[in-house]
Amino acid sequence: MPGLLVHEWIESTGGAEKVLRSMGRSFPKADILSLWNDDPSQFKSHEVFETWLSRTSLRRSKALALPFMIPTWRSVKMEVDYDWILSSSHLFAHTVKLRRNPDVPKYVYAHTPARYIWTPDLDTRGKNAVVRAVAPVFRLLDKSLASEPTGIAANSHFVKDRIRSTWGRDSQVIYPPVDVDALSKVEDWGDHLEDDSEKLIVNSLPDVFVLGISRFIPYKRLDAVMQTAEAIGLPVVLAGNGPELQKLEDQATHLKVPAKIVKAPSNELVYALMQRASVLIFPPVEDFGIVPVEAQALGTPVVTGPVGGQTETFEPGISGIVSDSPEPVDLAKAATAAIALNDFDAVSATNKFSERNFESHIRRFVGVDW
Repeated sequence: MPGLLVHEWIESTGGAEKVLRSMGRSFPKADILSLWNDDPSQFKSHEVFETWLSRTSLRRSKALALPFMIPTWRSVKMEVDYDWILSSSHLFAHTVKLRRNPDVPKYVYAHTPARYIWTPDLDTRGKNAVVRAVAPVFRLLDKSLASEPTGIAANSHFVKDRIRSTWGRDSQVIYPPVDVDALSKVEDWGDHLEDDSEKLIVNSLPDVFVLGISRFIPYKRLDAVMQTAEAIGLPVVLAGNGPELQKLEDQATHLKVPAKIVKAPSNELVYALMQRASVLIFPPVEDFGIVPVEAQALGTPVVTGPVGGQTETFEPGISGIVSDSPEPVDLAKAATAAIALNDFDAVSATNKFSERNFESHIRRFVGVDW
């Protein structure tokens, strides 16, 4: 039965791409359609199609491309008669409609209704002037077209509630795939480092330290991670990259505790940092939160803010603590409690987020109405 996997756009890294890769393994004969593909090296075993936007400069600016996305998704011309569509959507991919077969059953895996237009307070990209101008119209369109899917799956209960409040639709929860089996099988990820500079980083780590890992953008609140470490008197390590790099480096020079910022680490270095950290602090409001799951798979307790899908990634009091707020004073109390937790079983703590669980559930989800 030929199927079509639909994805907003393909990047080299990202949580959404991890989901798409698992979907590809779940449906190895399915074709893939995206607005544009910035990493053709992925999905070589699938036929990957792009839309007309891929041939324009709009692919370099998602904000400028935004007004063209729904019209593009609504007029997709494909040469194959597909029996089903599975859309991985965090913006408008769920609105896709095929000219050749407009009534094909469409299943949507929703990372979230578009944060750009529904919750711009959680995503600074929604504050762009172009996005603000078109947001009211796109909210109306988005809600109307969300009535089309045969079924909707949410990546967390937090997103399930948002789907109900924005689209007026019910959904089932299927947690995203995390390669927890592979992570937990490696005794020491430091032994897998190939770059000498990364080996030096690991060898210079203090015995006890606080860790923050994410893109260096404002809503991730890495500034709060540093302030939390200072409040409890522990060294702090931040790993990632992004536009906030210089600001975070400047803040690090004024801390009263040792601070190290690791720019653009390899996956192996990220995992080595997680294994050695005393606690991972993850303040932002997220739709899910793969990073806290990865940390637990490597035996490290986590602390998160009180609102968001990331609170569903651990059992409070066992492998992590939910802070009363995302502010440093409360994160510090939670971090102290997390560090004092007993050792936990990493496998049992993260098993429900495994790739095999996701692939089993997503097949059943799409197979409901076959």
